[in-house]
Amino acid sequence: MADDAYLFLLPPRHPRIGAALAAVGELECSGTPAVHGWLQAHGVSASSEEVRILPAEAEVFIPQDVERLPVPLSEEETLRVQQECAPQSVTDVEHELLEFRDTTREWEALVHRALTVGIPAQRIAQLTGLDPQDIARLTV
Repeated sequence: MADDAYLFLLPPRHPRIGAALAAVGELECSGTPAVHGWLQAHGVSASSEEVRILPAEAEVFIPQDVERLPVPLSEEETLRVQQECAPQSVTDVEHELLEFRDTTREWEALVHRALTVGIPAQRIAQLTGLDPQDIARLTV
């Protein structure tokens, strides 16, 4: 495996780029001492919306003054990261949020995707029936 993606912290008030690490699901590299140490050094958890991942070929979009951590990914993980980073229409995500009422699968990843495309937390709560406090926890 090579360095297939980069972890970085999204600067405050910066347009959302990449995908929230938590939104891509479990990655093998997430359990490594390097990633744990990097997260600890920055005082954030892997579930924080600030912790972003971007495929290596899109590294140019990461602000120059932002520290990044190269991480290896399997072929399947690379595909998931690329898919999660691809633009998705608000309508598509809102449709997924409405369908959420019928399922409980990976709700955190779905909420992260919705936040990433700019759907306000209040609208997410309205569409899913989730407790607004649970959604707020994911935005910290």
